[in-house]
Amino acid sequence: MEAILFDWDGTLADTLGAIYRANVEVMAALELPFDPAIYRRHFAPDWRVMYERLGVPADRLEEANERWWAALDETDTVLFPGVPEMLQQFAAAGHPLGIVTAGRSDRVGAELRLHGIESLFGAIVYGDDGGAQKPDPAPLRAALATLGVAAQPFASTYVGDTPDDMRMAVAAGVQAVGIESVLGDAGELRAAGATETAATTVEWARRRFAIPNDRSPLLAG
Repeated sequence: MEAILFDWDGTLADTLGAIYRANVEVMAALELPFDPAIYRRHFAPDWRVMYERLGVPADRLEEANERWWAALDETDTVLFPGVPEMLQQFAAAGHPLGIVTAGRSDRVGAELRLHGIESLFGAIVYGDDGGAQKPDPAPLRAALATLGVAAQPFASTYVGDTPDDMRMAVAAGVQAVGIESVLGDAGELRAAGATETAATTVEWARRRFAIPNDRSPLLAG
């Protein structure tokens, strides 16, 4: 049975707006230029790398991180429409599910529990688990190992919304599916290795598993 692994922010959870607004406050406090185009150009899953690209001095990185956490509205997190039902259908059909995210466990873990979906995932790798960061394939390989499918990575799929998500999947030998967002359009996702793209994760799932309507079960893949 095909294992399906997901990014969190911008893929399953509609959090990119809240994350962006927190970064606006950080950059304003540090008196650095920032807008959607700059964010997109310098984005990296590893916050340290991103802030360095944005011009934050090395001796102010921790300050920037603290300001980001203080500015983040953690109540402003919702799942994209249809995501809970999609995940439940995948699980019921027998697909091993996982999450590989650059988000910290204290934030993303709390959001998973808030929405009651944490138990659907057999593997969750967070950005603060102590390993490498995307696009390094190590986090995805760790999740595949936990799910027991590491021997045949090509039979698994990773769904994410950034070019680095796609690069990680390709490096791990996993099928890469790109979800369009402010951090990557279809062309950028395909250039980074996506073999499929979609406007939303649920749209991809319906197309990939031939789901004709919201109430129809997913087909086993």
